[in-house]
Amino acid sequence: MTTTAEPAPIDARYLSLADRLAIADGLAANLTITVIAAGIGKNKSTVSREVRARRVEGRYLPYQAHRAASVARARPKRSKLVTNQALRAEVADRLRRRHSPEQIAYRLREDFPDDESMRVSHETIYQALYFQARGGLERELVQALRSGRTLRKPHRSPDARTPRFIDDMVMISDRPAEAEDRALPGNWEGDLIMGAGNSSAIATLVDRSTRYTMLVHLPGDTHDAETVRDALIATVSTLPAHLRGSLTWDQGVEMARHKQFAMATDMAVYFCDPHSPWQRGTNENTNGLLRQYFPKGTDLSVHSPEDLEHVAQELNGRPRKTLDWDTPAERLRDLLTT
Repeated sequence: MTTTAEPAPIDARYLSLADRLAIADGLAANLTITVIAAGIGKNKSTVSREVRARRVEGRYLPYQAHRAASVARARPKRSKLVTNQALRAEVADRLRRRHSPEQIAYRLREDFPDDESMRVSHETIYQALYFQARGGLERELVQALRSGRTLRKPHRSPDARTPRFIDDMVMISDRPAEAEDRALPGNWEGDLIMGAGNSSAIATLVDRSTRYTMLVHLPGDTHDAETVRDALIATVSTLPAHLRGSLTWDQGVEMARHKQFAMATDMAVYFCDPHSPWQRGTNENTNGLLRQYFPKGTDLSVHSPEDLEHVAQELNGRPRKTLDWDTPAERLRDLLTT
């Protein structure tokens, strides 16, 4: 009886099949590249390149994309230290003189300024020393390294995930019951909707109880953590204290200054789990409605704060079935006048 070998695990820097399936699911659900990337813990540029490069007739096919990527990885280029004898001899000589790979890489640029063939990165030198299949350098030269190790020591555990932010996140699983309860106003869900090429954005805030929506203007093509922090503080500060209970967001890099936002507004911030956009279901649904006003692939920076206020007022004036056909504006008005 024959068995099919399990595929070897790939390095964490590459997209896995699970990542590609999550990308396909996110695209099918009309999620933004930013949301999809945060959900799988990758940079949004990685996901954007993947989708752009692997589309087939306008569709992203995760299994086909994964096979294509696997084939591409299976055919690595031969090392320069294998193909260039003069470079290999120079590197070997300097290793024997106890120069480190990093020292060699930088000195080669100075010593051979006009010869591009005499360039090699320190990482390539290490690979040639520690992985003989990649060839080029004698195993004995490893002993010339300061560490003298015959195996390379990783800097961290391969399964240890790099923290998303400097400040610790409080996850949605730790959100208290009063924030979970839709009967209580003041618990908001937030996100960015992205414009063409992810170069412009609008921040959206939706109250879980009343479905009242606030749109936050982000100037020009700027939506980094500092800009988003300042814009959210300015918007949330217009609310009375009893409507500033909590904010739930995904793990997008735009919320890297969440601690400063929380301190300025006295408002707790909670983060969704990866691959879990439904944990902000109210906000996701609202963002879908907003695409009627801000179609995908358009430049969102052309909309002024007054434009956003007009759209928010129109959206908050729509009767909602979930509110027994009241409007979000009516529900919020009742809260403010009682």
